Amino acid sequence: MSRAELADFLRRRREALHPDQLAATAVHPPGRRARRTPGLRREEVAALAGVSNSYYERLEQARAPHPSPQVLAALAGALQLTAAERDYLARVAGQTPRGTDADRPPVPADIRQFLDRLGPIPAYLADERLDILAWNSAAAELITDFGLLSGEERNVVRLAIRLNGTLCSAPAGGDDEFARQSAAQLRAAAVHGPADRFLGELVNEFAAHSAAFAAGWRDHDVRPIPTLRKHLRHPELGDLDLDCQTLLLPGTDLRLVMYTAQPGSSSAAALARLGTHGA
Repeated sequence: MSRAELADFLRRRREALHPDQLAATAVHPPGRRARRTPGLRREEVAALAGVSNSYYERLEQARAPHPSPQVLAALAGALQLTAAERDYLARVAGQTPRGTDADRPPVPADIRQFLDRLGPIPAYLADERLDILAWNSAAAELITDFGLLSGEERNVVRLAIRLNGTLCSAPAGGDDEFARQSAAQLRAAAVHGPADRFLGELVNEFAAHSAAFAAGWRDHDVRPIPTLRKHLRHPELGDLDLDCQTLLLPGTDLRLVMYTAQPGSSSAAALARLGTHGA
């Protein structure tokens, strides 16, 4: 268990939960002193979770013993955690066995076949560290020829840093979504592999590149963003407005990422031309 990580996550989720989001009986009655900090007080979370004030305080101070699954479930309920946040809480508290690279199975053959059957829909398969493991020809033509990249370069975040907005950008109002999504995914990966040198370097590199990523990392925001809007400037297809959708494959830590466009749009027509340039 990483006590410091657990303590920081609990504190940030407590501060993000406003008393107005709870039932009137769950918070202290009127007459309490004015709130000097955002969110709930520690004693309010302790009461909601059914644990002692001193124990919860020690949890947030990284001094408490290993919490049981029952305590974690109670804390998750008190803090109104999402499913992704509950999973992250369990992993950062050491309740889920950690895997290793040697444990990773090969990409299933049927998934590779599915990628090819998507035809002009660009798609790739990534793991929780955002390494790109498999892709179809449409994705290679739309983004880059992944086969020419080294293993360390074949990573979603590394590509974003290298391309630096020259190929892909966010539409107005969505500038931070990719960075926040990446922070959420890499946070979850870091719990699985705390000694992963490459992952640590990747986080430091992207945090220096993106203030939004750094903020998302600090906030332990592990809630997924399943669909991102993207604007691409393709050298042959022109300007494209696309949806980048991420689907988790059941029973794995793999995710399928697909680029699609609104039916009938010029972007959809451009995607339909993928594969006609000899790629």
